[in-house]
Amino acid sequence: MLTTLCTRVLTSVAVGLLLQVAAGCAEQAASTEAAASASAPPKIDPLVHTPVPVVLDGRFEVATPAGRGIVPIHVTRDWSVPQPDVTRAVVVIHGWPRRDLASADNAAIKAGAAAEHTIVVTPQFLIAADIEAHHLPGDMLHWGRDGWKTGYDAHGPAPISSFSVIDTIFTRLADRRLFPSLKQVVLAGHSAGGQNVQRYAAVGRGDAPLLAHGIAIRYVVANPSSYLYFDAARPVATTAASCAHFDRWEYGLEGELPRYVEQPVSASAIKAHYLAQDIVYLLGTADNDPNHKQLDRSCGAEAEGPTRLARGLSYVAWLRAQSGGHSGGDFSQRVVEVPGVGHSSTRMYASTCGIAALFDRAGCEAMDAAFAAKGR
Repeated sequence: MLTTLCTRVLTSVAVGLLLQVAAGCAEQAASTEAAASASAPPKIDPLVHTPVPVVLDGRFEVATPAGRGIVPIHVTRDWSVPQPDVTRAVVVIHGWPRRDLASADNAAIKAGAAAEHTIVVTPQFLIAADIEAHHLPGDMLHWGRDGWKTGYDAHGPAPISSFSVIDTIFTRLADRRLFPSLKQVVLAGHSAGGQNVQRYAAVGRGDAPLLAHGIAIRYVVANPSSYLYFDAARPVATTAASCAHFDRWEYGLEGELPRYVEQPVSASAIKAHYLAQDIVYLLGTADNDPNHKQLDRSCGAEAEGPTRLARGLSYVAWLRAQSGGHSGGDFSQRVVEVPGVGHSSTRMYASTCGIAALFDRAGCEAMDAAFAAKGR
């Protein structure tokens, strides 16, 4: 029986509605809600129990003070040997359902593989169903259904945050023996991957070795279901009485945060760090369905707006206000609306503006203006 903290779950639901509820309440699986019927058959969330069809071909070791583990990975070059001509690295974080290279992030992989002086790195975050279905060894890291997208620890073989995986990838890319000419790293994610990248941009610590070597970092956040706020302000009026968890992690900085996040938490320091980042928000103008089956429908997410497009535009407007002015002020992050594109990573990354954000290609008016301002 699927249990959840959402207060509006009906006792009998069709499969389509069940998927919406599960997507909106992923990290709230422990519930005090009573079972509707002792005789009702158990309901299964397909996203939780369906394994990925393909596990990526490479293996990457992540070692932290909490232990070590392996994640599947695909890299378009052999990064175990020096790559002196590489000047750009694009790290792509997948969304649901965490599939192989032939699906969700295919456009980014193809574009990066064809681009000169570029390496594309794609890690894969597994869940328990993947380990069992593919008979993977015990050293393979695996997370809860959605824990990987918001920085929580793996369930095994060691409590390693998904953000620590990104840290370790950044450390490899910062190795000047391997990448003596690297100038920029782009961390990009769509949908659930966009949620991962957006939170990492706020609390991630892996940028230090890159910045120490003069390597610039850009974050590309594409069509996420929700964003991390740094105070209690929301586009939709919400109170703790109407939504007890609206300001808890992953929507805010209250509640039980991932162990990865440094304690005690300073909201002002995190906000200042985040506002200083080079971030591009890619928003599909057709990603505007308030009933999309994979849209987070929890009250914490709906406090941010009715659709992914509305949530993204509202979040950037809030950030502009935080930086000192609605007209822009010192706010240098960019929101790029991709015309006619809905909730599709392939179409977002393959669009002119998607390619511009990932690879600094010309042709996207919003990105071209930013490049011109920086003298590129």
